Amino acid sequence: MSSDKNVRRRVITPTTDASNTDPLLRHGELHVDDKQPTGCERVFISYEKIKWYWAPAFIGFWLLLYCAISIPASNHLPRPLTIKDEAKYPERFIAERAEMNLANLVALGPRVVGSRENELEAVNVISSRMRSLRAQLGAVHDIEVDVQVASGSYIHWGAVNMYQSIQNIVVKVSPKGSKSNTWVLVNSHYDTVPAGPGAGDDGSMVANMMETIRVLVKSKQALKHPVVFLFNGAEENPLQASHAFITQHKWAKNCKALINLDSAGNGGREILFQSGPNHPWLMKSYRRAIKHPYASTLAEEMFQHNFIPSDTDFRIFRDHGAVPGLDMAYQYNGYVYHTKYDRAEIFPRGSFQNTGDNLLSLIREISSAPELEDTSKHAEGHTVYYDVMGWFLVFYTETEGIILNVVVAIGAIVACGLAIKLMSNNMGISLKKILKHTLHMFVVLILAVVAGAALTIFIGVLMDVMHLPLSWFTHNWMMLGLYFCPFFFGLAIVPAMYFHYTKDDRFPIGQRVQLLMHCHCLFLALLTLVLTMCSIRSAFVFMLTCLFYTVGVVFNLSTSLHSRNVVWVIPHIVCYVPPFVFFAYFSHGFLVTFIPMLGRFGDSVNPELILAVFSVAVGLLTCGFVVPMLHMFRKSKTIICSLMAITLICIIIAATPLGFPYRPETSVQRFNILHAKRTFHDANNNVRRSESGYFIMPQDRRTYSVKNKVINMTMARDVKDDCKKEMNCGFPLYNMRWLKTRARGLWIPASEPVLGTVPVVKVISKKQTTPTRMRFEMQLSGPDHMGLYIQPLNSARVEKWSFHETPLRLGFKPPYYIYFSYGVNAAPLNFWVEVEKSNGVWSTPSLELGVSGFWIHHKELLTSDFTKFVKSFPSYVDAVPWPASYETWLY
Repeated sequence: MSSDKNVRRRVITPTTDASNTDPLLRHGELHVDDKQPTGCERVFISYEKIKWYWAPAFIGFWLLLYCAISIPASNHLPRPLTIKDEAKYPERFIAERAEMNLANLVALGPRVVGSRENELEAVNVISSRMRSLRAQLGAVHDIEVDVQVASGSYIHWGAVNMYQSIQNIVVKVSPKGSKSNTWVLVNSHYDTVPAGPGAGDDGSMVANMMETIRVLVKSKQALKHPVVFLFNGAEENPLQASHAFITQHKWAKNCKALINLDSAGNGGREILFQSGPNHPWLMKSYRRAIKHPYASTLAEEMFQHNFIPSDTDFRIFRDHGAVPGLDMAYQYNGYVYHTKYDRAEIFPRGSFQNTGDNLLSLIREISSAPELEDTSKHAEGHTVYYDVMGWFLVFYTETEGIILNVVVAIGAIVACGLAIKLMSNNMGISLKKILKHTLHMFVVLILAVVAGAALTIFIGVLMDVMHLPLSWFTHNWMMLGLYFCPFFFGLAIVPAMYFHYTKDDRFPIGQRVQLLMHCHCLFLALLTLVLTMCSIRSAFVFMLTCLFYTVGVVFNLSTSLHSRNVVWVIPHIVCYVPPFVFFAYFSHGFLVTFIPMLGRFGDSVNPELILAVFSVAVGLLTCGFVVPMLHMFRKSKTIICSLMAITLICIIIAATPLGFPYRPETSVQRFNILHAKRTFHDANNNVRRSESGYFIMPQDRRTYSVKNKVINMTMARDVKDDCKKEMNCGFPLYNMRWLKTRARGLWIPASEPVLGTVPVVKVISKKQTTPTRMRFEMQLSGPDHMGLYIQPLNSARVEKWSFHETPLRLGFKPPYYIYFSYGVNAAPLNFWVEVEKSNGVWSTPSLELGVSGFWIHHKELLTSDFTKFVKSFPSYVDAVPWPASYETWLY
């Protein structure tokens, strides 16, 4: 054992010179500011973290912003004016009058093309209203009314869309003595689907147009250019009447700008979701004129890339008339869209006022715009536009958007880079090492996003496998637990594990969380640049996120708060409130639109996956900078795991009656049911097969919910075997959507239906024009809605025909589909087809022709058995029934 005198003692002498400080203790000074909390900080902070019991308040704060600001802003409607207010506001739109217009129109019931209600009664209602307005003309304007009857055809969704004698009511309001040849066109449609009265779609917009005309004809403010109001009578067929107007009407060539009004719901605020294209001046007019802005470039891009399963007359005016314009529609309460519950009684009066104020101002603005004189000179590219909480509109050109995106993204990258450099200096860590930490953190962030997305998608698959899809359909709040919570869990748990297993006293948690958020900003900045390079204008949403985060970073750097372990979060919370409130408002509008749509996507699409992907995108956008702050709380992993506990609770709720998707009248399940007769002929014109039954087209994923509740539903079989044997499965398919999903149909054998005038194809002549070519001249007669299917056989091909030439010119794959409807004139359709057969052998069939007939507005034809079957569906089902036939011949 050594003596004390051999022990070397080390004495630490106090000094103010940092260079003489013991290196074992020096890291305490190089560490970021880790002062003990004082004063009120003790209430919140403990050991460089926020006390765990403040976490619910933190989460509740963001939920409160969403519920108290974003949702009310999304649902806000102006005070509706009544007839009593008219004397005080003679130049204002009166919502009560529009409401009365709608009531008169909806009282007719469903208005289907070819029906008395559409072709006679609706025309009378609108025309009589126009006559009464003509009697009220002031000294400033004139009014002209024209009823157009037209026939034609065009290509829509891969089919020939053919119409005969459909009607339009066209009203022109002009300044007295006007010599102008440039006019504004305003369009909506008064026809409906067979299912219901069409109060929202599109009777409400027709009512708005009628009231707008009333204000204009009595106004003392003269329009600069005339305005044409098109009440079109065949939009649901689809889009036939708009095609008839823009290609044939005498006033069409003078229409230089469009305001299209449609609906995918029942009320709310009308959203502007398409503009131009390539005419920024229209958005300038919208911004100057609009009273209650609601517009989105993101909605435009989603609609034009077919994320929304619909179409509007806007496309017809754009493609067939080169008329630029604005496309606006209601989307609130899409649950009743195209159902019998789309009633006038539930349409909010405030929605009339909202649209009426906007429409009246917009018409006056566009009709006086100098660009209207020659719109071709002002085709200057696309625009980026969005409203902020319904308060004002932000609008700039695509070029300006590219510059803004690039500048903000690069600014965010520079700001985060500077923050990381100062973090290196403050902690005494080399720049090389801090960059290595940054790279690791960036990888962790990507893994977190992937883990959150994968978990969310897994939940979507699981819910479908467990036969629990659409459990959020009525109770939308359940999607927060089912899909947002799993994403937030994945986004948080991966960094939490990384922090847990890589602890470093020289790199405290506050700084590590800052680095994580810097990496998230870098990720969004890079995403902004990539999307901008891909010409995706919706990149502005990520640009805005980067912008506000960068403001928080700059504030922290300028005040040195970035060196504090906890206090730095305050500027970021404050700076993130505006984008969070905006994105929550923005996302709420899309959720309100999309959730009802998922109830009519058909049973081949898993709606859970769509909602899962949507939740990932919205969650990343709204809470990408909120979730990392959870790591600043003590017991953070427990808090994060509680998110999955919420998900588990919601899954359990989904399996209870509370999670059942449907409710009578308010959120219904949809079925189209045809009482059909199918007849197939052989080459000798003998019937080789004939049967009758109920053909059911499911509209959502949960068809099995009625299996044990409907008469004979257990006898239903799929039609896949028929699809292998017969052209287009051998069923009467109403439109192209049905054609695409025909293999998902169900068939139940039943008694023969009662049909009206059955479709008949007569061969007028059959003439061989060359050794290898045969010409068939035919005549088709039948109900006002029919489908014609043409399939070449035995190496034959259709060379020419009297229908639209595009399917043959572009080489569409047969069988060819011709959708045909007529309005006031039931004259037979004469057509011809020339078939080429290279081998010249005409002893075998060269053509199979199928014809379907639909009696969609003939309730008197429904048999007692069919009526009993339809009525056996549960009260939460909206079943749309009609008789139909399908018959084929070989030639």
